[in-house]
Amino acid sequence: MADASSLLPLLLVLTALVPTVVIFLLPEPREGARRLVNMTGAVVKVVLVVVLLVGVARGADHEWRHALLPGIDLVLRVDPIPLLFVALSSVLWLTTTVYAIGYLEAGERRSRFFGFFSLCVTATIGIALAGNLVTFLLFYELLTIATYPLVAHQGTGRALRGARAYLAYSVVGGAVLLVGVALLHVLAGPVEFLDYAPLTGLAHTHPYLLTAVFVLLVGGLAVKTAIVPLHGWLPRAMVAPAPVSALLHAVAVVKAGAYGIVRVVHDLYGVALVQRLDLLTPLAVVAAVTILYGSVRALSQDDLKRRLAFSTVSQVSYVVLGVTLVSVAGLAGGLVHLVHQGIQKVTLFYCAGLLAKSAGVTKVSQMSGVGRRMPWTMAAFTVAALGMIGVPPTAGFVTKWYIGTGSLEAGQGWVVLVLLASGALNAAYFLPVLARAWFRSPERDGDAPAPTGLERDPWLLLPTVATGASVLLVGVLAGSPFSPLGWATSISEGVLQP
Repeated sequence: MADASSLLPLLLVLTALVPTVVIFLLPEPREGARRLVNMTGAVVKVVLVVVLLVGVARGADHEWRHALLPGIDLVLRVDPIPLLFVALSSVLWLTTTVYAIGYLEAGERRSRFFGFFSLCVTATIGIALAGNLVTFLLFYELLTIATYPLVAHQGTGRALRGARAYLAYSVVGGAVLLVGVALLHVLAGPVEFLDYAPLTGLAHTHPYLLTAVFVLLVGGLAVKTAIVPLHGWLPRAMVAPAPVSALLHAVAVVKAGAYGIVRVVHDLYGVALVQRLDLLTPLAVVAAVTILYGSVRALSQDDLKRRLAFSTVSQVSYVVLGVTLVSVAGLAGGLVHLVHQGIQKVTLFYCAGLLAKSAGVTKVSQMSGVGRRMPWTMAAFTVAALGMIGVPPTAGFVTKWYIGTGSLEAGQGWVVLVLLASGALNAAYFLPVLARAWFRSPERDGDAPAPTGLERDPWLLLPTVATGASVLLVGVLAGSPFSPLGWATSISEGVLQP
C-alpha cells in the first residue's frame, strides 16, 4: 500500500481535478459556491506545493505509480525541474483564478468556463509531474482538449476561428509527438525521465533513428512553444478573454511546450547524448530565429494583445535557447525564464484585460494618457514591460544576463548578439506604448472629461499589482538561495556538474 508521501503527486493533480467535476455540476447561478470551489482548490494546491518543496529540499522522494497498460505505467514524480514548473503554475493559477472571477463576474457560461479552466490546471500539473513520456503525452493531449473551449468561450465567429486554428495546430503537433513517443517505445521500450541508459545504448546502434525521434518529439512540442514557423495559432487565439490569454502565454500552453523541450533535452536524452548527436546547435539557431522574428512582428501590431502575443513568440524561446547552452549559467538562465517570463507576461495580460474591460482600450493607438486614468494598472504594465526589455533590476534582466554569460562560457558568443538585438527590438515595441500612456494627453470626445474610477475592482487589480511587484521582487532577490534563480542554478549544477 502506498504511503502518504507517494500519494502527494496524485493529490496535487486531484486538487484541480476534483474542483473540475464539482464546478461542472454546479448550476450557473451558484456563483458563491463556484468561487469557493475555485479558491479552495487553488489555495490547497499552493499549500501542497510548499509541502513538496520542503520535502524535496530535505531529500525526500515523491512518486506515484499505477499500471496503465502491460509494461507501461502512469507515473507522477516530483523532481527539481518539475517542481519549478509546478510552483510557477500553482502560484500563477491562484492569481489568475482571482482575476478570472472578477473579469467574468457579469459574463455567461461561467460554470463551463471555470470547469475547463480547472481541467487545464489538471493537465498542466500532470504534464509537470509526468515521470515518463506516455504520462506526459496523455496530459499534454488533455491540455489541448481542455483549452479549446476556453479560446472559443465568447462564441463569436472570430473566437471560433481562433479556436479552430489553435486546435488544428495542436492536433497536428500532438500527432507528431505521438509518433515520436511510439517510435522510441519500439526502439527502447518504456523509457522514463532521468533514466539515460536505454538511449545511451541505442546511440551506438541507431544514432540516426535517435536523431529522428528527437526531431519528432521537439517538433511536436514546438507547436505549443510557438516556435517559428509553427507559431501561427498564437496571435489568432488572442480573441479569448484576458484570463485565457494569460493562461495560454504565462502558465499553461506555451510553457507546457517549452517545458517539454527542456525535459526531452535534459531528462530524456541528456545533454551529453544531444551533443553527441549534434542537435544542440540547430535547436539554438531555431530558437534564435524565433526570438528575433517574434520581436520584429510585434513592432507593427496596433492591437495590444496581438503585440503581446508576438512578444510571447519571442520570449518563450529564451527558455529553449538557454537549455541548448552547455554551461551552468546558460541552463540556469533558460530554466529560470520559465518563471520570469511567466510572471512578466501574466502581468501584461492582466493589464491588457483591465484596460479593455475598464477603459475600452484594446489598441496601442488608444492608450494616450491612460497612465493618468489607471495609474496602478500602467505601473504594473511598465514594470513588466521593462522586465521584457531586460532593464535591471527586473526579472527579465536576470534571465538575459545569465543566458548571455552562459553563452560566453559555452563558447557561443553569437548568442550575445541575439540578446542585444532582441533587447533593442523589445524596447522598440514597448517604450512607445509606455510613452503614449504616461506622457501624451488623453484623447477625449469634445470637452468631455476623461473617465475616472477605473480601478475599483479588487478582483482584477490586486492580482495585477501583486504579479507586477513580483517582477521587481524576484529580480532584486535573485541572489537569494531560495529565489527562482537560486533554485534554477542548483538544478543546473546538478545536471552539468554531477
